[in-house]
Parts: sequence; C-alpha cells; structure tokens
Amino acid sequence: MFKLDRKLIIIGTASFATSVLLLSGCMGGSTSNSASATVGAPSTVGVYSIKNKTAIDGGVTYERKHGIETAYRYNEQSTKGVSFGRIATANEIKAWDIDALPDGTGLPAGEGSVEEGDELYEEQCASCHGDFGGGGNGYPQLAGGNQDKDKNGIVITLKNQRLEPGMDAPKRTIGTYWPKATTLFTYIRDAMPYATPKSLSNDETYAITAYLLAQNGVEIDGEEMDDEYVLNKEKLVKVVLANNNGFYPNIDGSTGPADVKAFFADRAKNIGSGTRCMTDCKDPGMDGKTEAKVMKIGYEMKDVVPAYSTVRDLPPEVEDKSISKGEKIYNESCKVCHATDKMGAPAVGDIEAWTEVREKGFDMVLRNSINGIGGMPAKGGNEDLLPSDIKLVVEWMIDSSKEKH
Repeated sequence: MFKLDRKLIIIGTASFATSVLLLSGCMGGSTSNSASATVGAPSTVGVYSIKNKTAIDGGVTYERKHGIETAYRYNEQSTKGVSFGRIATANEIKAWDIDALPDGTGLPAGEGSVEEGDELYEEQCASCHGDFGGGGNGYPQLAGGNQDKDKNGIVITLKNQRLEPGMDAPKRTIGTYWPKATTLFTYIRDAMPYATPKSLSNDETYAITAYLLAQNGVEIDGEEMDDEYVLNKEKLVKVVLANNNGFYPNIDGSTGPADVKAFFADRAKNIGSGTRCMTDCKDPGMDGKTEAKVMKIGYEMKDVVPAYSTVRDLPPEVEDKSISKGEKIYNESCKVCHATDKMGAPAVGDIEAWTEVREKGFDMVLRNSINGIGGMPAKGGNEDLLPSDIKLVVEWMIDSSKEKH
C-alpha cells in the first residue's frame, strides 16, 4: 500500500470509483457494450470512453474526467439525495493516520524490555501463537527459520519445497519473511491481542516487539537482544531484517509510486502487454519475443509399490478417547479466549470467577453462550456448533473450574 502525503477521508455512506494504473479489472467475461467494443479508436459509451490503451494483461481501461483512467465502468446511477458525509477534521485524520513507517515516522515515545515482553507475550499472545512464538492452534508461527541467504541474497528457508516426506515448508516468520520491523510494531499495537485490539500501551507494544525480535535472533547495531535489552523508537528504526530487500517493487518513501510505475512499465516491455492469457499460458522470454523455457520433470517414478492412490477422501477421523467431546470443542473454539482472563472472559480453572458465573444459573449461562454476550460472539464464533455441543462445553468448563475435594 502507498503512504500518501495528503489524505481525504470521507465519513459517511459513499460510492467510490477506484482508479487503477496499468492494471485491469475482471472484464474478460463481460458482454456489455463497453467491453465488446473494439479497442482502437476511442468509442464513447455514456460518460466514459474506451481508450486505445491496454493494461499489462490485455484488459481495456476507461477514460474518466481530468485524464483519470480506471479499469471499471463509471456508475451512471443518479446520486440525487445521497449524503456523501463531510470532510474529516484534522483531529479525526490524526487519530486514523497512526501507522509507523520504516524511517520511524509515526512511532510513538516509549520503551520496553525483552524480559517485560516475555511476560506480556505469555499473558496475551502464547494462547494463540504458541510458546516462544513457535505457532499453534491454527495461528501463525512468529519465530524460527534459518535466516542464512544464498548467493543471490534470498533467505534460504523461504525457498523450501516439500519435494519428499519430512521436508519443511517455507518458513515465513518475522525473522525470515517480514521486511520491516516497524510493521511488526504497528500490527501489534493496532490489531492485537485478537480479542481486545488497541488495548496495549506503547511501552507494552515496544516490549512485545522486543521479545519477538529477540526470539528471532535479531541484533541491533551488532548487539544481541538479551533479557535486559530495552527497545525504543531510535533502536527500532535501526533493525535490518534478513528479508529487508526481498519484496519488489519498492513501495517505500517518496519515490514509491514512481518505482511501482517503473516496475510495471519494465515488466510490460520485457514480457509483453496487451495479451490476456487464460489457458496454457507461457510468458515470452526477456526479450519479449522468444518463448521462455519451461521446466519439465526429467524423471518420473512409475513403479511405485504400493501404487499412488487417486482417492482424495480425507482419512477417517480417529476419536481421542482421552478427552471428552466438551473439552475437544473447547480446545477448538473457546480456548483462545478462556485460557486466561486477559481477553476479558472467565478463565477455565479460575474458581472465584466461575463461582460468579454459576450464580447466574446454568440456563442463563448456556443461553448467553449460545446467543453471545458482551465481547463473546454467538457460539464462540463457531456457527456450526449445535446447542447440544455448547451445553457439553459449558458443563466441562464449569466442572473444570470447581474446587476439587
């Protein structure tokens, strides 16, 4: 995404037309007059016209007023009586425009240590992302992966391919995949924890960021991030991650938009533009003429015992008889919020908290669990669960939160 110097935020209900440069919309299957018109001399259709200009993939572009082009047809419906809201105030824009850029713009004052981040991570993050950022419960792995690079400067573990059993998939973690550390700070501050985003202070966000960078073996100015290491704005902008130059085109800085335009212009020159391919597609060579080489399997294993199966059915699910059905559903759908009280929900095993819950009466607790209450969505966010399933979960949670004699 681009960082614009001037922002105009319209508050209220509005219809927006998207301007797209060099990229076309999904017009291939359209049977409208505009899409079927010959791309050549401009053909006026309504208040827009088809220009003699094609996008990289062969799609047409539509000319709008003031030289603006778009890949989509102009909406000619009347907007009479539609309220387009008002111009946002300076304070409203300031509250919205809080992303932190790689050069430190937008980073707030504050600081946090690796040790503080360790404690916060255990409380706020580990229930989803696993111990030490190792992943788990269907949420992304945050740490791990070798950051060594090949001769072309590409992080080796990002090129992992599952060519045979036991081989790892590409390791897309903070240390191997993310290009900028300031993005990590912004994401944690604005979107985490999952159930209570924006609840962390700036100091807490710096601390968790420090912990995750340390778990990925990141060094700042050649210094290892031990438990006592304190991270702040000045130090965060010095972080250079292994995949810092692994994304293209470069969209950062004042030349970002121009870099993107140059990238697509170069791509159009080298692989050809104006040709939309839907089946059996092969890019031409870098000179735009000769066909690019296609890699083919040099050796195919045929005499495999037992023979490869073409059956695509999932293996039968083996029931884990060591846990009840209620506990199984809890682990899948409820644990992310009820493992601790940090999400605002009563933690399983907290006798005092669940004593208060039980005082409401089982029927009300069950009804709230099915219909949702406060920050908890109906059925814990899993609409596939039956009321009888929810009943089993509630019974298990209550039983697991009683004082044992």
